[in-house]
Amino acid sequence: MCGITGGIWTDPGVAIDASSLATMTDALRHRGPDDHGRLVSEFFHQPPYAAVPGVALGFRRLSIIDLEGGKQPIANEDNTIWVVFNGEIYNYKTLRRRLEGGGHRFQTDCDSETIVHLYEDEGEDCFRHLNGMFAIAIWDSRRRRLVLGRDRLGQKPLVYRREAKRLLFASELKSLLLAPNVPREVDPNAVDEYLTYQYVPHPNTIFRGIHKLPPGSRAVFEGDKLTIDEYWQPDLTIERQIPSSDAARELRSLLESSVQLRMQSDVPLGAFLSGGVDSSLIAALMQKHSPERIKTFCIGFPVAEYDESAHAERVANHIGSEHRRFEVKPDAVDVLPKLIWHFDEPFADSSAIPTWYVSQWTREHVTVALSGDGGDELFAGYPRYKAVRLAQLFDRAPPLRMLAASPLWRFAPASSRQKSRIRQFKRFSEALRMSPQRRYLDWISIFNESRRADLYDEQFLAQLADSDPLEFLDARYRQVNSRDVISAVSLTDLRTYLPCDLMTKVDIASMAHSLEVRQPFLDYRVVEFAASLPAKLKYRFGRGKRILQTAFRGLIPDEIWKRKKMGFGVPLDHWFRGELKPLAHDVLMDQTARDRGFFQNDSVARLIAEHIEGRFDHSHRLWALLVLELWLREWATTPIQSAAGSG
Repeated sequence: MCGITGGIWTDPGVAIDASSLATMTDALRHRGPDDHGRLVSEFFHQPPYAAVPGVALGFRRLSIIDLEGGKQPIANEDNTIWVVFNGEIYNYKTLRRRLEGGGHRFQTDCDSETIVHLYEDEGEDCFRHLNGMFAIAIWDSRRRRLVLGRDRLGQKPLVYRREAKRLLFASELKSLLLAPNVPREVDPNAVDEYLTYQYVPHPNTIFRGIHKLPPGSRAVFEGDKLTIDEYWQPDLTIERQIPSSDAARELRSLLESSVQLRMQSDVPLGAFLSGGVDSSLIAALMQKHSPERIKTFCIGFPVAEYDESAHAERVANHIGSEHRRFEVKPDAVDVLPKLIWHFDEPFADSSAIPTWYVSQWTREHVTVALSGDGGDELFAGYPRYKAVRLAQLFDRAPPLRMLAASPLWRFAPASSRQKSRIRQFKRFSEALRMSPQRRYLDWISIFNESRRADLYDEQFLAQLADSDPLEFLDARYRQVNSRDVISAVSLTDLRTYLPCDLMTKVDIASMAHSLEVRQPFLDYRVVEFAASLPAKLKYRFGRGKRILQTAFRGLIPDEIWKRKKMGFGVPLDHWFRGELKPLAHDVLMDQTARDRGFFQNDSVARLIAEHIEGRFDHSHRLWALLVLELWLREWATTPIQSAAGSG
């Protein structure tokens, strides 16, 4: 696992010199502490011949495979193709045998050299042959072009900035921002998206003019022109009619193969084990295919309703792993300044805290860890899908829907507890008056549309372009809305929430500690197979992951299949009424925050008061606002008012 950075330019006036490249590369040291490499090729023009662009490639390495070899940038035999690469290619040995049979000669045993020779044969189509997680930059001096590629599910990050006569790229924003003459202009629409989703969705970043390469996409900069397209376009409208027994047998084969591929390593590896179905399955499959006891790691909390560690220990005892538990306490939020720096953008998923700590503690024992990410999206595991199914039943019965959606329900008395049945039904009733897409966004939003309207100051509203954050989710939903509603929503989550939230969280938190995390559920073969299964094989009687239980019954304790999903949250509601209460007030209500002109101060004060007094659980909204304000103080050097009028 590594970090990459660099750029290409067609004008020497915007060059990246060796000193700048070193600075950009060193900013990624945490991603690769073991080694570094840099290449700078100056702009060259000798009329009447075509100019050769200048190129800079920077690399930081975390050594996993071929510890002695594997240095980057790495080139082909005549130094005309150069590659820097972050990630792992799990099928590189199979590809290597094919390439050697075609006459290619290898100098190392690493997966990065496979990319070089594969590009020689396949050109920009090389990415679709790779089974792995990756962000790749390829300098092709023969064609005078730079090619970028990102893995199918967005496991590895890649940001870029297109300028006149220059293209910059990096694994993280902090590196790209260190390139010469890159402005830091906060995009108001990105702030709006962040407060909707708790992340800034691709292709946007929080900064104007800087973008994320979407998952499953490639970018080609050639002749001063940038072209971006998808190399992976699975047809998610296809649904296979397959018997449950056949589906279970095929799933067993695919997932076991995926786990075995991801156990390739020349350094110690283990597994995250939360005690939920997904991580338990991955750990059990690892132990099944390991000649030694695997190492498993979990997080615990002193607040019982958030603590899954007893279930994790039960699984560890069942499979025979060497297990370790770590506890996260309220003072763990002291890590917040480090999270703000490492995440580069405002990121409001509070489970970044336990992910940070489990990564830190796991790294003390192993260099690679496998996780269960992706199981909920692929096999309909989120509890919110119950509401999706129920809403569909109301949609199919118009008279019942009219009754349930009646505005009269808002006058019904409700408990002060946010999760009371009456309060939940009132919110459900309001959502029934919306389209399925808008309804789902309302349920998953940190601040839904009405709350954002109540929060924003008129000065901030005036700077928002005429765009709707729903479009990001809606564009993916439209691609699968011919499927049943559970499939449509879960596959939408697969292409939105998973890459933008879960993969971002795991990548940044783990790489901050130089830990590589691999996700067997996200092998594209598993993804394509699971996506093709009908919902009836995954979801029945209000519970998901049915086909997983059919395929792997007995591998983990029966009670793990039956227990209610908890998620990987932290007790923010308790913390904001206790240890975090002074911080929330001091940061959100001080003069610096009040003078920004983003939010109505009375609205922010009301959120704090309602939460502290126990009238409503605003903990996730307060966390999002707190993270945003701290991020602005750390990263944003240009006032948003100026940014809105630029460009």
